[in-house]
Amino acid sequence: MTRLDLRVPVEAPAGTTWAALTDWARQGEWMLGTTVRVTSGDGVSTGSGLTAFTGLGRLGFTDTMRITAWEPPVRCAVEHTGRLVRGTGEFVVVPRGAERSELVWSEDIALPLNLAFAPGVAWSLRRFAAFAREYRA
Repeated sequence: MTRLDLRVPVEAPAGTTWAALTDWARQGEWMLGTTVRVTSGDGVSTGSGLTAFTGLGRLGFTDTMRITAWEPPVRCAVEHTGRLVRGTGEFVVVPRGAERSELVWSEDIALPLNLAFAPGVAWSLRRFAAFAREYRA
């Protein structure tokens, strides 16, 4: 298992940061090489299923997840349930005043071939901060 704990300051209120983070269909706008779709449930409640494909073209891997905690606008936890990607993840939005927040991204994850993914997630979170700052639902 690999442990990842990353934080990024966001120049947006916590509610906006939460809405941007959980807009699954638009996650590909900021997450490196990834598209996400809701595969079961409504995508905004415990038990909902998500599928993320990370890669280029047809070369990549699929990460299936189940939402295990849904506490808007603060916390979402997932269990990675696929054959290749296993473990847990948690996304927490911390208010930092009326117009700022912080996103805390934590994962305990086993990846195929022990892929190093921290640099890609860190780059994506910097893109997320810009995405959330301009986010409109």
